[in-house]
Amino acid sequence: MADNIAQKPFWETKTLEQMNPQEWESLCDGCGLCCLVRFEDEETLEVIPTRVHCKLFDPEKCACSDYANRKKHVPDCIKLTPRNIEALEWMPMSCAYRRLHEGKTLPAWHHLITGDRETVHRSGVSIRGQTISELALGDPEEALDFAAWDLSEDRSEWPAEDID
Repeated sequence: MADNIAQKPFWETKTLEQMNPQEWESLCDGCGLCCLVRFEDEETLEVIPTRVHCKLFDPEKCACSDYANRKKHVPDCIKLTPRNIEALEWMPMSCAYRRLHEGKTLPAWHHLITGDRETVHRSGVSIRGQTISELALGDPEEALDFAAWDLSEDRSEWPAEDID
């Protein structure tokens, strides 16, 4: 039985709390969905995603341009931890952290499954090339002009490759 566990990947044998920092960070699929500006409707509490990304988001790399210092530049950036994942209901349903927390598997397009960090982009799951920077707006509220409800859909079951 011990051999069987040793052959399984870490995300199948460890809880999020048991993962070391390298394992934890490797779970990020690079989709960029968590780097979007969102609004919460005060009446309905519904979260409204937009096609506006954080000022630190690099839209070509689909990653934070200053990840190590992001809190210094964006004080309201939320650091994801095993302890707060459950409270962050706005996290994408395809997010590996969320999926593992919910007892689900990684999506077929995830780089830990495919061995290729570009699969998330080729599959159309990421927001690469689909957003504008919050710096391009005159007023933060203008982000609501770019509401994007489609970005709330669960992308977990999207195929690992875009087949044309």
